[in-house]
Amino acid sequence: MAITWDDFEKVDMRAGTIISAEDFPKARKPSYILTIDFGEAGMRKSSAQITHFYSKEELIGLQVIAVINFPEKQIANFFSQCLVLGVYTPEKEVVLLSPLQKIHNGAKVG
Repeated sequence: MAITWDDFEKVDMRAGTIISAEDFPKARKPSYILTIDFGEAGMRKSSAQITHFYSKEELIGLQVIAVINFPEKQIANFFSQCLVLGVYTPEKEVVLLSPLQKIHNGAKVG
């Protein structure tokens, strides 16, 4: 299915830095609750099924790319405020998308 340039421009993807990662025991699949600093776009929380490749400790300070203009999504007792982007491996595990160079929090993807 093709999308238009106008469709793409509606998706607000930004760089942000993970400032905390906590276990999310109420999630169906092993997950973390991430708090991400998007600079002028504010702080957002997200649930992420990324426990296979990432420990909580190594996530702190990692810059990621996320969609920040989806409506909140309830996952168990938690409301996710953004969608952290990643790529699926053949085994359906997620590898996070991250800038190769340090960029300011809130930088737009375009």
